[in-house]
Order: sequence, then C-alpha cells, then structure tokens
Amino acid sequence: MPKDVGIQWLGEPEDHNYPAALSYLSLVLDEKAAAACVDALRSAPTSRFKAKDIFRASGLSLLGVSNAHVEKDRQKIQSGRALSPLLLVRPHSLARVVIADGYHRMCAVYSYDEDAVIPCKIVSVPTGLPTTP
Repeated sequence: MPKDVGIQWLGEPEDHNYPAALSYLSLVLDEKAAAACVDALRSAPTSRFKAKDIFRASGLSLLGVSNAHVEKDRQKIQSGRALSPLLLVRPHSLARVVIADGYHRMCAVYSYDEDAVIPCKIVSVPTGLPTTP
C-alpha cells in the first residue's frame, strides 16, 4: 500500500467503541475495575503514540493483512475514511498496555506505516481495584 495516502482519524472514539472496550476489559479485570476504566476513558484526553510503540508496549502478536478486520481497516485507510482512536489501559499489575479497543485498527496502521502516529485515550487502572489473576 503506498504511504502517500495519509491516515485519517476521528476526533473522538465512536460510541460503540466503549461497550467493546468494556467487554474485553471484563475478561482481564474484575467488573468494577473494567467499568471504572471505561468511565475514565470516556473523559480522558487524547494522547498520540507511534504504532510501533503501542505494538511493543502491548506485547501482542501482530495480526496479518489476511485477517478480515485488519483488511477492512486497511481499505478504510486507502479510501481516506477516518479511523476511530484507540482505547488503552495501563493495569497497575502489568508492565504492558492493554488495547481495550482498536487492536485491528492498530494492526492495520502498523502494517501500513509503523511510524504512523495513532491518537489514543489512555488511562491507568485505578489504584485499589483488583485485576483478575
């Protein structure tokens, strides 16, 4: 994919990104912590990080372009349609970043340009809220 097409971003995550983040976070945090993180994400300021740094900090495997969701997001990039910012969480018990919503978007952007800057909302798990083991 030619890099002369700029990656467009929405100013804020889409409404459906927050329930998706809650669904995922409920698997890795207890329900109270997951809900608190999503509430905090809604009001968090937008930060920006390079795709390669988010990828490394997450510790996840990169999905390839053969993944249907990644390919759909790559097509959005190519056609100039805006992507939704990522929702990230820093659990106090882990030395990594959890991609609460936007894993496929991050993989699509990384495969397009690993140095691309991605807008994100990022919060830490509130102190005292337990994570699941």
